[in-house]
Amino acid sequence: MVRLMGLDPGLRYTGWGVIEARGSQLRHVADGVVASQAGDPLHQRLRALYEGLQALMERYRPAEAAVERVFVNPNGASTLKLGQARGVALLVPALAGIVVGEYTPRAVKSAVTGSGAATKEQVAMMVRQMLPAASMKQADASDALAIAICHAHHRASHSRLAALGVASASRPSFEMRLGAQGQRMQERRKG
Repeated sequence: MVRLMGLDPGLRYTGWGVIEARGSQLRHVADGVVASQAGDPLHQRLRALYEGLQALMERYRPAEAAVERVFVNPNGASTLKLGQARGVALLVPALAGIVVGEYTPRAVKSAVTGSGAATKEQVAMMVRQMLPAASMKQADASDALAIAICHAHHRASHSRLAALGVASASRPSFEMRLGAQGQRMQERRKG
């Protein structure tokens, strides 16, 4: 069984969700949000996110994490702030030395509902069905659990393909798609 943490970055609320996966079996561990105060200076808000996520990493000790990729919206200032929050969400697990997968909103929706065009409500409904013990008091926590589920599905698919000997140079491995961090993982396996 592997423990996974999904992170849905946001400057006001960063959603988080922790699950355990064994093949296609998923078990809810915990979920919630890390919040920052809207009136605080940006550096204090980012620090609050960092410290909150750091505490969660220490408490739940996930083996891997997954973060939603930023989408571009018409408001450049909002996109920039989201990008900064996303940087914190990527940094904290990286500093913990764990693999960090990244998924587009469309990939997350598709993994959870079967449709990349699903609504937030449809995603939340499927997360509730897959993880009935989840509290998901805020939408950000539901989104984070969906990201963790997406990561679990991608891990399981890669494992099945590798077991069949399908992984090849034409189909990059899960680790290779994760870049330099994946290369370090492969080196550790060899040595």
